[in-house]
Amino acid sequence: MTKALVIGGGHNGLTAAALLAKRGVDVTVLEANPAVGGMAATLEFAPGFRAPGLAQFVYQLQSDVVKALELEKHGLEFAATGLSTVALSEARDHVSYDDGTLIGHSISVKDHTAFVEFNRQMQAFADVLAALGNRRPPKLGYGDRSDKLGLARLAFDVRRLGRDDMRQLLRVGASNVYDVLNEWFDHDGLKGALALDAVLGTHAGPRSGNTMLTYLHRRSGTFGSLAQPRFSNDSLSEAFANAARSHGVSIRASSRVANINVVQGRVSGVTLSHGETIDADLVISNLDPHTTVMGLVGARHFDTGFVRRIHHVRMRGNAARLNLALSAKPSVPGLQLGDYAQRLVIAPDTDRVERAFNPSKYGQWSEEAVMEISLPTLGDPALAPDGKHVLSATVQYAPYQLKAGWNDDNKSRFTQQLIAQLDRYMPGISSLVEASELLSPLDIEQRYGVRGGQWHHGELTLDQFLFVRPTYGAAQYALPLDGLYLCGAGAHPGGGISGAAGRNCALEIIRQEGGV
Repeated sequence: MTKALVIGGGHNGLTAAALLAKRGVDVTVLEANPAVGGMAATLEFAPGFRAPGLAQFVYQLQSDVVKALELEKHGLEFAATGLSTVALSEARDHVSYDDGTLIGHSISVKDHTAFVEFNRQMQAFADVLAALGNRRPPKLGYGDRSDKLGLARLAFDVRRLGRDDMRQLLRVGASNVYDVLNEWFDHDGLKGALALDAVLGTHAGPRSGNTMLTYLHRRSGTFGSLAQPRFSNDSLSEAFANAARSHGVSIRASSRVANINVVQGRVSGVTLSHGETIDADLVISNLDPHTTVMGLVGARHFDTGFVRRIHHVRMRGNAARLNLALSAKPSVPGLQLGDYAQRLVIAPDTDRVERAFNPSKYGQWSEEAVMEISLPTLGDPALAPDGKHVLSATVQYAPYQLKAGWNDDNKSRFTQQLIAQLDRYMPGISSLVEASELLSPLDIEQRYGVRGGQWHHGELTLDQFLFVRPTYGAAQYALPLDGLYLCGAGAHPGGGISGAAGRNCALEIIRQEGGV
């Protein structure tokens, strides 16, 4: 029986493990932390208060993964589904939108009409990306028959858009979201919120090239609409873990891998941090490409050209996570009662989002950050003591390489700045704060083992996307070392809670290893 080790118990690693085990492979998942779930795991940040990890919303979960792993049968629950995005305004001119509706008293008839067509067209483009994201990316310029068929399928998917949409996709696909939004809309709050969708978690501003591609990537989920899992029982992480266990996968927590072992040009297993050696025929890494190649295997086992390319994979984390323990639910003037449980954003306009990005280029945090905010306790009260609440926010922009350093004093200063900013939208929230936690990109790197605190395991840019993710020579999941594969967000199609990279990797292993 083929024996495989999966390094990292995040959702992609667990997906790959489950699908390989279904084919009869003896699979063990090695997770460094005490519990599985990776960056999606729920953690206590203050006594009695718990918050979702870096994945407070699910955008990109793939229906193929849900079906293959039977995640709902294995405990996947949602605290809320079909969520809207609410763009908060200091002037109480809040705007709400989802996949089908746009609400706001200052929205013009023109913008209402444009939103319907914009949404249709963008979803059609995202569906093309989703179809490619659920397949092994074909090699360009060379490859076997399956690569040529893959390119033909992609061309057919694009052609099915129809002449007008196909031309529009080719025109805007690699452009910046700032210009595209200005073509479609007038309302500043709407454009700011949509721009935030394109840049969240990236090292880019709305005027940066290929931010339309990152916007479409965010929309490329195929399992329902924007949702919030039930975090109090960690249903998202546990569903993936239970699915893996149901097929015989062994999951070992608190098992940090120190080295991937190599014998005569092929992986032979791993050595754990406490010295234990585990032999295996295959090693599948759910870690980022740099950590896998340079940290666990070692550059000496690869040719210099490949090592140079991996070394230059850009992994600049530029987002922080703020968690607040609140004594009561905050109040937002002008916000409807049902909107508090939606996805809230602070991104007043596209210029403001761009100005928020500018300081990070020079190693400074944004003085006027933009944020994605949730109040998860409204749908999942067990995350906090009775009557109390949790606010969780993803904060753009906070550079990994902060010039002043991410020491305790600077983290405290940034936290107080963010709370003061929230106070302008949620008056009095500063008086409700019982405890806070700020995870800088450096903290994210240290907690989750992802280089640069970049949760996508590599920036989503044209030269690190699709056919060349993370780089050529490693873009089809197999690294240039026999028996070594990459199944995490650093592989195609990229970051987000989707499971696609893990599924695709497992299918590629089955293809390459003779059905295992």
